[in-house]
Amino acid sequence: MAKLEVVRLLLAFSCMIGFKLFQMDVRSAFLNGFINEEVYVSQPPGFEDHQHLNHVYKLKKALYGLKQAPKQWYERLSNVLLSHSYARGKIDKTLFIKKFKSVIILVQIYVDDIIFGATNDSLCEEFMAAMQGKFEMSIMGELSFFLRLHVKQSKDGIFLNQTKYCKEILKEFEKEKCKEASTHQCLQAVIWMLTWLEQQ
Repeated sequence: MAKLEVVRLLLAFSCMIGFKLFQMDVRSAFLNGFINEEVYVSQPPGFEDHQHLNHVYKLKKALYGLKQAPKQWYERLSNVLLSHSYARGKIDKTLFIKKFKSVIILVQIYVDDIIFGATNDSLCEEFMAAMQGKFEMSIMGELSFFLRLHVKQSKDGIFLNQTKYCKEILKEFEKEKCKEASTHQCLQAVIWMLTWLEQQ
């Protein structure tokens, strides 16, 4: 699974090179993984065989909740990308790169979310077609929300904020009506509190 730092590096790189990032989502990602070993599960509620209640099901494919599911999904997705001439990152194994002369496409995997961008639009279209040919995908368009980050891409650069995430936290703790404070005021309050704690 990609780390937030790696995603930020990808955002910085796309800003530096000057191409947009897009996002797609794999529907029922873990159900796309194949299982290499024998796995049996008890009969789930609603799917019981009343004539053979002591029988179990043998899985042919991965299932949500199965420990092997994330690994099997990643392996299948990796194999598809590698078969389309992508190279896996040496440091970050969730980053895939494809180069053709001066053209480059980057693909970042985060479980069932895929971020991608290229210096040539035709590479993005080719990538989307390849993915939709193998998996059930939702094309979400230009990257705007990812890992609680609100991403705004423009000609002037990429701007990140976590306003939506902060509002969700405030709502969860019923603090939507609390007063806003500038960063400077917050720092002063923290310094005052630390000073007070040291004196106790």
